[in-house]
Amino acid sequence: MNLSFYTSFNTSLAQQEAQINTLQQQISTGLAVQTPDQNPAAYQSAALGADQISALANNSNTQAAIQVQLGSVSNAYQATSSLLNSVQSVVEQALNGATSPQNLNALAGQVQSAAHQMLALGNTTASNGSYLFGGSRGSVAPFQVSSGGSVIYMGDGAQSQAAITPNTNASTIANGEVFVSGLAGDGTASVTAASTNAGTGQIISQGIANAASASAFQSGTSAITVSFGAGGAYTASQGGSTVASGTLTSNTTTGANTVQLGGVDYQLTGTPAAGDSFTLSPSRPQSAFTLLQTIYKALSTAGTTPSQVAQTNQVLNQSLAGLAQYQQNVVTAQAQNGVTLQAISNAATSNTNQSTQLQTSVQNATAVNTPLAITTLDQTLTALQAAMKTFGTVQSLSLFNYV
Repeated sequence: MNLSFYTSFNTSLAQQEAQINTLQQQISTGLAVQTPDQNPAAYQSAALGADQISALANNSNTQAAIQVQLGSVSNAYQATSSLLNSVQSVVEQALNGATSPQNLNALAGQVQSAAHQMLALGNTTASNGSYLFGGSRGSVAPFQVSSGGSVIYMGDGAQSQAAITPNTNASTIANGEVFVSGLAGDGTASVTAASTNAGTGQIISQGIANAASASAFQSGTSAITVSFGAGGAYTASQGGSTVASGTLTSNTTTGANTVQLGGVDYQLTGTPAAGDSFTLSPSRPQSAFTLLQTIYKALSTAGTTPSQVAQTNQVLNQSLAGLAQYQQNVVTAQAQNGVTLQAISNAATSNTNQSTQLQTSVQNATAVNTPLAITTLDQTLTALQAAMKTFGTVQSLSLFNYV
């Protein structure tokens, strides 16, 4: 037999078998391009797309981790807000003038319980065991009770950012600022009644009247002393100089007497005794824990004489102003946290859409046309079978043996 015939047939047979193997592999994997030599452009496009999909998957994992972390922060803020609201209700109940000493002690117990709950909230841990409000020191309980009974912040104000999209970062940690960033009193001045006061007078902040003067007073170091004399006469002095003076009118119980001191309007209520005095000190930082301890002490040690009641109410009114600051701090922090969570949610949606588009592109670049591949496979198998049959027939011809 002519060897060239065999060679030609074997070559054709090998090509058909190779095509069948390729088609079977493509059908089983769903891929038409698996190596660069099969289609360099399509392979490169698919590889780039796969890298981008992987990066988006990493971003999605980061997003999920941050969402869990900040979701826990949000829950802690919500619980803190509710706690502060409940303490406000306690203080307002104590100020209504109809609360008995026994009930004041009961209210003091509620505030003490709230202080313990506040400490627990400040030391809330995430699902991974780290402390939510420790800043970068997540392994250390951020709020710890000293030997003297005060609460000390052991965390820091560090910030950490992580990528949630190729062009967007989000904060991954919180810190304890929301529990320690308030100022004593109304945020401008803290009013303290002298312990020797014998009258029923109180000085209550009514709000800022002159922002520049209030800011200057708060950032300064010089306190204002308001001293009362006979007949309701009063003098306010600062640094040895008189800054205001006057006489209380007879309708003091209506709160008609006001005076502006340090840029803030104050209401002078009650009937101060001659020799009574009050000190307005520039507000300084006061943690929420110190604030609750102040309220607890005022309620638990409240006296029953008119002058003692006035002193207790002076502290409680100051504390209401402090509570208002912390309530606002929590609302602001919660809003900022919500903005971050919304940004992460938006980024997650965007990443999902991008990943879907990239997967489609990769699929289009490398996927096999399955119906066409099956048809081609059938045709190739049929052709191979026909060739084998023809070759067998030809080989059986006696004359062929002599060609």
